[in-house]
Amino acid sequence: MNISSLLQGIASFAWIGFIGILIAISVRASRKQSVGGLSTAAIVLVVAALLLTTIGAGIVFIEPDELGVVVTVLGSGGIRPDPLDSGLHWIVPFAERVERYPKVNQTYTMSSVVDEGEANGDDSIQVRTKDGQQVYIDASVIYAVDPIKVVQLYSTWRFSYEDQFVRTQARGIIRDVASQYGVEEIVSTKRAEMEQLITERMLAIFETNNLVLRDFVLRNIRFSDEYAAAVEQKQIAEQQAQQAKFVVEQRKQEAEQARQVAQGSADAAVIAAKGEAEALLIQAQAQAEANQVIARSLTPELVQYQYVQKLSPNVQTIFIPSGNQFILPLPGSPAIGQ
Repeated sequence: MNISSLLQGIASFAWIGFIGILIAISVRASRKQSVGGLSTAAIVLVVAALLLTTIGAGIVFIEPDELGVVVTVLGSGGIRPDPLDSGLHWIVPFAERVERYPKVNQTYTMSSVVDEGEANGDDSIQVRTKDGQQVYIDASVIYAVDPIKVVQLYSTWRFSYEDQFVRTQARGIIRDVASQYGVEEIVSTKRAEMEQLITERMLAIFETNNLVLRDFVLRNIRFSDEYAAAVEQKQIAEQQAQQAKFVVEQRKQEAEQARQVAQGSADAAVIAAKGEAEALLIQAQAQAEANQVIARSLTPELVQYQYVQKLSPNVQTIFIPSGNQFILPLPGSPAIGQ
């Protein structure tokens, strides 16, 4: 309770006391009783009540979160040029009054959710996009009264600035800006750009109407039922396409893996064949070299000796028909056919 309210409360009690004394005076006067003391008390109370009422009407306390506009019958303007800031102030009793405005931020919400916005029911903004689609936008406007221009605000809008200005301008700007974008841009690539453009336009229009825009919040964007169903079908088709692409890539990877395995097996077979061929070649070369060495070391006598050595070990005598030679010529005998 501030001092103005306190004084007015005391003044009310003084008036009640004054009325009570008047009743008592009337009763005593009807009974022919003395009313001298009551008359004095009545005069004191009425003077005190008048004084307290006047002082209470002249003292105004502005709360820390308020601004005051003094409406006066004095002068030609009807409004004091300077607003009242928080604290205790004096106005001319009964000739001036104070209209109070909030200094704190205010929020005006337009939403499709019932009881979430300032208006009852669906209060979202219907917008026709550049490509002809219908979208529904939920938004909040956070603003405050300009403390320097609160007197001009009172002169222009009184207390109807929220419904007649904030709501009207916000909805108009949102519709105008959103209509410059396609529906895909609004919900994805250009949403932040659109929100920034709406904020800039609101800043300018609010400033010229004695308000300060604190923030603009694009709360939600909702499609028509038909477009939402189409978007859902498109998303399903895209997911299926992605799944098919994944399967194709998987099959490609499996085929590539099989090709690499087959290539590895083929390369291994080639390497093994080359190894075997090289081994046979080396073996043949070694055999040839061995044969050359053997051939260089052979003599007729050695051959005959090896021949004899290969005969059965039990053979002691060999009979040869008359006139025939040995299979191999004996040392010193002429060769066969000579």
